[in-house]
Amino acid sequence: MVTFIENLINGLSMGSIYAIIAIGYTMVYGIAKMLNFAHGDIIMVGSYAAFIMISTLGVPVPLGILGSVIICLCLGIMIEKIAYKPLRNAGSPLAVLITAIGVSYFLQNGAMLVFGSNTKSFTSVIPASIQTMQIGPFQIKGIAVVSILTSLILVGILQTFIGRTRPGQAMLACSQDRAAASLMGISVNNTITLTFAIGSAMAAIAGVLMCSYSPALTPTTGAMPGIKAFTAAVFGGIGSIPGAMVGGLVLGIIEQLSKYYISQQVSDAIVFGVLIIILLVKPTGLFGKVIQEKV
Repeated sequence: MVTFIENLINGLSMGSIYAIIAIGYTMVYGIAKMLNFAHGDIIMVGSYAAFIMISTLGVPVPLGILGSVIICLCLGIMIEKIAYKPLRNAGSPLAVLITAIGVSYFLQNGAMLVFGSNTKSFTSVIPASIQTMQIGPFQIKGIAVVSILTSLILVGILQTFIGRTRPGQAMLACSQDRAAASLMGISVNNTITLTFAIGSAMAAIAGVLMCSYSPALTPTTGAMPGIKAFTAAVFGGIGSIPGAMVGGLVLGIIEQLSKYYISQQVSDAIVFGVLIIILLVKPTGLFGKVIQEKV
């Protein structure tokens, strides 16, 4: 029983990281109606930024994380302005999808040229005194507690921002009907840019947590977590922030329990298999809504 609880907590911690990444996917899709497949590589950029500042330059951990967030925030805005904005009225979503894949490979190969392909060892941002905590009979990693708390705090802040601020209300309006929001005086372009900025900033935080959980850092570090986070967003109902949160947590639990009780080699296959089953039963995901189009 103790082992099961420990695995459950580890699953929740990894799921919390997936949830933070998935929120970036679901926000961009909900407002811009596009899939930003370069989102996973923004995680990688944030991880390298934190690594350089904290491990190489000796910057204090809080400032290093803040610097990583700022770099990813600016990168997200730049990608949206240069790569996606010109294609907003392209008509076919395929053009945006291909561009997103191109941006992803551009960031990966750029990182390979700058940092090399060798694996870097990321120094955990968790203090040594709480790397492992003994709570009663349970031995819990400090990163697990920090990840879960961070995800809950970020979701709470984001929900408050969307529900109680004018920019947040503008994001909500654009997610429902961009044309109507534009007629009401809302700047759709600025709202989409803000969405990319928030999602990219959260990706930086997720990257730092992820590399503290698993310290190997390479130019492809964000690829698989990005795919899994997208899976979590679809699982919960893409376009729904609570859905992305729940989807990430459920995915993390399934992955961890599969690794421990079945096999590490097939854990990913089990995760995607569960997704297929869920979508067969409920195609819109757990929190997704069926939208009827009028003609």
